[in-house]
Amino acid sequence: MTRVAAIDCGTNSIRLLVADADPETGELVEIDRRMQIVRLGQDVDRTGRLAPEALERTFAACREYAEIIKEHGAEKLRFVATSASRDAGNREDFVRGVLDILGVEPEVITGDQEAEFSFAGATKELAGREDLSGPYLVVDIGGGSTEFVVGDGHVRAARSVDIGCVRMTERHLVRDGVVSDPPTPDRIAAIRDDIRAALDLAEETVPIREAHTLVGLAGSVTTVGAIALGLTAYDSAAIHHSRIPYEQVKEITGELLAATHDERASIPVMHPGRVDVIGAGALVLLEIMERTGAREVVVSEHDILDGIAWSIA
Repeated sequence: MTRVAAIDCGTNSIRLLVADADPETGELVEIDRRMQIVRLGQDVDRTGRLAPEALERTFAACREYAEIIKEHGAEKLRFVATSASRDAGNREDFVRGVLDILGVEPEVITGDQEAEFSFAGATKELAGREDLSGPYLVVDIGGGSTEFVVGDGHVRAARSVDIGCVRMTERHLVRDGVVSDPPTPDRIAAIRDDIRAALDLAEETVPIREAHTLVGLAGSVTTVGAIALGLTAYDSAAIHHSRIPYEQVKEITGELLAATHDERASIPVMHPGRVDVIGAGALVLLEIMERTGAREVVVSEHDILDGIAWSIA
């Protein structure tokens, strides 16, 4: 076994996984898994640059993760950065800061690479299950982008499109720094139009309607799953591989979009950093299910982080 550490830094959150990995079998034994909302992608859609305060929040999380990695004695570390840092004009500031703190350069990966990691992390445990047969459509709804991957044992096609929950919120629900609360019907319609246009792009290269099983990843999906399960506290084990019907996703999405900030914040499983962006994230999931005809989504807590860790092994 090799003890590895994987960091996934996205538009909204930065996450750490420390695990023991067997390079021969691909077995992964989780030691520590953490997540912090840092909003690295704050205003990047509008300005094209990473905000100084967003960089400092991210670097603070990196300092904390460096201590955890040292404490657990991880032998190898891989740091992967996704949508926001791909788009930013000042991404070198981000690269230098991470290198100074963690001793490794963040790999600013492409959307296709992101999709490969997500698929590996999400589907490895599903192999051989008759009730969740392939081909699989894995959707990773991030802050800045959503990755679509279709495959069965290996990736057949993948595409990343710019419809993340933070990007949609900042593009359509924020005016003069204030989030529309709750959003008006015309703003919801504008988000739907963006999502549908992005789905058209995804379908140019990814046969999303051919999959037998829809697997949903990342915080928007896991939060919808936790709400659907009626949890009073976030329970990763209960959420992992839960199966949420389309009708429930539609109902929850409608409730989130109709709720005020305080009403969303009062939901027991709601992370404070997701309160303002969860409506847009849930809407992305709903539109995907409507486009593909999926009757349920399988919620996975294993995602790009697990894929990164397996890649180290």
